[in-house]
Amino acid sequence: MRNFLKNARHLSSLVILLGVGAVAFIALRSLVIPADFGKYGHYRAGALDDIRARPISFAGRSACEVCHSDVVETKTAGKHAAVSCEACHGPQARHAEDPGEVKPPRPDAAVLCVRCHEANSAKPKWFPQVVSREHSGGESCKTCHEPHRPKVGG
Repeated sequence: MRNFLKNARHLSSLVILLGVGAVAFIALRSLVIPADFGKYGHYRAGALDDIRARPISFAGRSACEVCHSDVVETKTAGKHAAVSCEACHGPQARHAEDPGEVKPPRPDAAVLCVRCHEANSAKPKWFPQVVSREHSGGESCKTCHEPHRPKVGG
């Protein structure tokens, strides 16, 4: 009987400890997880409102084409015709609003081109891929290739 009571005390301590842990977990969870999380599945309902509140940072292809018609002409004839300007040059809404003051930096071709064209077995075989270390010998891609019309010069 004495052994049973000794074990019962240990068991009751364990149950109390688990109960306190469960209450602490539930309390901490309610503080950390937003109230609207899970309303639409594994998604926070207010996320769309948060995104809408952010300032627009992309101008869109048509805004680029208004001033850069020469580039559009070149690009339309090349392999990058379907690639958005801002995919390479980054968000340009501020530049489109005030082109005289906001000058976007030129992208570094050695870094930019390999984002899409570095050889990777997960990419489709038909997609142009290179092992940049071997292909360029350390030179920038634009040494041989025209970025807006990549077949020219390479």
